[in-house]
Amino acid sequence: MNLAHHVVDSARTHPDRPALRLGDATVSYRMLDRRSARMAGLLRDRGVRPGDRVAIMLPDVPEFALVYYGVLRAGGVVVPMNPLLKSREVAYHLGDSGARLLFAWHDFADEAQAGARQVDAEAVVVDPGSLDELPDATSLPSDMTDRHDDDTAVVLYTSGTTGQPKGAELTHANLARNCDVVATELLRLTPDDVIFGGLPLFHAFGQTCTLNAAVASGACLTLLPRFDAARALEMVEKHGVTVFAGVPTVYSRLVREPGRADYDVSRLRVCLAGGAEMPVQVQLDFRAAFGCAVLEGYGLSETSPVVAANTLRAGPRPGSVGVPIPGVQVRVVDVDNGREVPRGEAGEIAVRGHNVMKGYWRRPAETAAAIRDGWFHTGDLGRLDQDGYLWIVGRKKDVIIRGGYNVYPREIEGVLYEHPAVADSAVVGIPDPDLGEEVGAAVVLRPGARTTAEELRAYVKGRVAAYKYPRRVWLVDTLPKGPTGKILKREIVPPADVPGAPDRPGRPRTDRIT
Repeated sequence: MNLAHHVVDSARTHPDRPALRLGDATVSYRMLDRRSARMAGLLRDRGVRPGDRVAIMLPDVPEFALVYYGVLRAGGVVVPMNPLLKSREVAYHLGDSGARLLFAWHDFADEAQAGARQVDAEAVVVDPGSLDELPDATSLPSDMTDRHDDDTAVVLYTSGTTGQPKGAELTHANLARNCDVVATELLRLTPDDVIFGGLPLFHAFGQTCTLNAAVASGACLTLLPRFDAARALEMVEKHGVTVFAGVPTVYSRLVREPGRADYDVSRLRVCLAGGAEMPVQVQLDFRAAFGCAVLEGYGLSETSPVVAANTLRAGPRPGSVGVPIPGVQVRVVDVDNGREVPRGEAGEIAVRGHNVMKGYWRRPAETAAAIRDGWFHTGDLGRLDQDGYLWIVGRKKDVIIRGGYNVYPREIEGVLYEHPAVADSAVVGIPDPDLGEEVGAAVVLRPGARTTAEELRAYVKGRVAAYKYPRRVWLVDTLPKGPTGKILKREIVPPADVPGAPDRPGRPRTDRIT
């Protein structure tokens, strides 16, 4: 078992088909096979042995795939890194993983090299086309290195919302089987498909659902290193994109793109969403605008990443993230005692199956806390309905406990998205000296839309129970987001002068409605 066998198999079956496209340039499967093999030889010449970690700090360019599969062919372990990391973050990822070699894109060379120097690692700067014609290996053969199912293929660092990022060890079997389900069960890919490649390839969503799924199917992945709605629509039309994958923010931007009707997107047959919660209204708006349903799914870095998804066969159920994929079990358990709760009740989502990581890299205590009796405890809250569909309620740490009542931000954000003026929203808990927490909402308006915080507060108040609506609402130009488009709630700070705030710390308001 070696995940890179997908490259060899597709090159043997259809060598001249395009594997990767960036603008007008294409890389065929024959070229990807040859170049990744030479990369494997180069790595062996540099002393990389099976199990050694090699870091990749590249944007969505063909060179990412070349190095990614080259490392795997050499038996190494890929450590994907966000190209926007600063030197101290680079040093942390290299030092924690033990990677002694880093391939970094030329635009980010300064930070990459500075970080590598801090931990005595080597940074190789990659320019466009610089890896196209690598020399053959001089000391060792460049053929495929066999790996076991349980050997680590990728160490994928989590976002680090609760401290320093942890490296999730994903095995060759984890990634290969998750990729197979995505390609055959969810997207039903064929060599004739063209997949939109706008997801960051350093993230599990991009790797499994676009890069690996495309290569395993012999399809073409057309890359867009930096997302722009108009450019994306141009690519969909020009390259004949049939499969689109993105985070909710991307779909929202496509819906709001003023010139969207000018593009022919008729070849789109399926869209996949994940990486963050997708408001129902955005799904409905996208389908109305583009005539293509969005299959929302759910997953985590630790689960390779797909856990559950809506399917083409059953059709999407808006608001739900679908059913567990084949080979994966999901149950909902009580947050306090870990016992399974009845269908329809909310609790923590636990996952068991071929997609669950080997563990956190060199963190046995954290691994034992997360994986108990074979079940990975996600930290996400959800419920299973009577038909087995999974509905996400929110993060365990995001739940707002207001005066003893649980308020789930996803529900309130869903109501805000229904307002015609709202483009984006984030509901957060705000410390309150009397209630423990108060409900707050940061809101981004659609271009040209006009409304007030007071009107939005009243809008939600009329649609949810009295303890749920946000007493504090403020308008912002943008919301802080991570590389996949997920809103970073930990970075949201309400302004002190927002109506509804306590008069001052320690002094509760007297006009609160509970």
